[in-house]
Amino acid sequence: MMQTTLVFLFSFSALGVLYTMNTIPEFQEPYVILEIGVAVLVVVFLFYFLITRGNPPKDILFFVFAEFCFTCIIDLTSALEYDGIISGFMEFYQKTGEPYLGTSYAIMMCYWDGIAHFILYLVMISRITDRKAYRTLGLFWAGSLCANMSVFIAGIVAGKYGSEIRPAFWLNFLFLLMPVWGAISLFTRPKDRPLIGGYNAQQAQSMKLIWRPLDLILVVLLLASMAFTILRGLVALDSPLEACSIYLKQYEPYLKDPVGYPRVMMLHLFFYGLPLLGAFVYGLLKPGCTWMSDWTIFFAGAVIQCQWAHIGGSLHSRTMAPFRIPSDAFWTVLAANLLYAVTPILVALRVHSDPYFFLKIAPFPGQTGLPNSEEKDTKYKEK
Repeated sequence: MMQTTLVFLFSFSALGVLYTMNTIPEFQEPYVILEIGVAVLVVVFLFYFLITRGNPPKDILFFVFAEFCFTCIIDLTSALEYDGIISGFMEFYQKTGEPYLGTSYAIMMCYWDGIAHFILYLVMISRITDRKAYRTLGLFWAGSLCANMSVFIAGIVAGKYGSEIRPAFWLNFLFLLMPVWGAISLFTRPKDRPLIGGYNAQQAQSMKLIWRPLDLILVVLLLASMAFTILRGLVALDSPLEACSIYLKQYEPYLKDPVGYPRVMMLHLFFYGLPLLGAFVYGLLKPGCTWMSDWTIFFAGAVIQCQWAHIGGSLHSRTMAPFRIPSDAFWTVLAANLLYAVTPILVALRVHSDPYFFLKIAPFPGQTGLPNSEEKDTKYKEK
C-alpha cells in the first residue's frame, strides 16, 4: 500500500515539470522538449528503481506502470487545459510539442489515459506489491493501450497533422512498444485459472447452443458487431456502395473527419477486430477453446477505449459541425456505438463468470479415451 501511495503522490510532480517548462521560453523549443521528455522519463525510472532497492518488486512491469502513472497526469492536464478547465501548464506544448492533442479524438483519448489507465496502473501496482495476481487486469490494460497508441500514431501520420510532426512525436513509440511487450509477457504467463475441467465442464459442453440462451444472444450480438464493423470499414475504404454513402452522410459523417483518427480506427477494427469477432463466435459454438479467456479480455479493453474516444470525439465541441452526428440520427448512432462497445465486455464477462464451456475436459479415473476393446488390449499388452 505504501508503494502505491508513493506512486500516486509522485505522479503529480508532473504538474511542476509542466509549469516550469511553460514559464521558461528556453525549454519550449521542439528539440529541447524531446530532450527534456527523455530526461524526465529516465529520472522517474531511476527514482522508482532506487526507492525499491530494499524491497524490489518481483515483476518488472511494476516500473512500467509506475512510469506511466506519471505520464497519465500529463495527459489529463492536456485534456483539461484544451477544454478550458485549467490553464498555465500546456500552452507551450500545444504550439511546439504535439498540436494534434487539441483534436477532439485526442482530448477524449487523454481523458481515458488520465483516468481509466491511471486507476488501472494503481490497482496493478497494488497487486504486484501485495504478491497478488493481476494478469486479467493486465491484459485489459494491454488491449486498451495498444489500441490507443496504434490509432493515435497512425492517425497523426495519415491525417491532416501529418505535415506538422515535431520531435516530441517520437516519444509516442515508447508508449506503443511497452504495452505490446507487456501483452506478450502477460499472454505467455500461466493463467490465473485452471484450463482443465471435470464433470461440470463435461455437462456444460454437452449442451447445444439452443439450450444456452445467453450464448445465443451473444452470438447474435457478435454477428451484428461484425456487420457493423464491415459497414464502417468499407466507409473508411471509400467504398462506392450506396449503403456506405448513405451511412456516411446520414449517420456518421465523423468517419471522414480530416484529422484521420476515426478512419484509422475503423480500419483497425476492420482488419484486426473483425477476425477476432468471428473467432469469438466460433469459441461460443465449439467447446474447449481455452484461448477465449485471454483474448476476450484483451479485445474488450481495445474496443472500449476506441469507442470511448470515437463517441466522445464525435460529440465534442472541437469537432466541426459538418462532421458531428446529425440530430435526427443522434440516438440511433449513439445506441449502435454503445452496443458495439458493450458487446465484447459482455462476452468477456460470460467467459470469466462461467468458464466450464471453455475448458479442456480431463479424463475421469479409468478413462483413457480408447474404445473398451482397445483399452483391454492395451492392458493385456502391458501385462
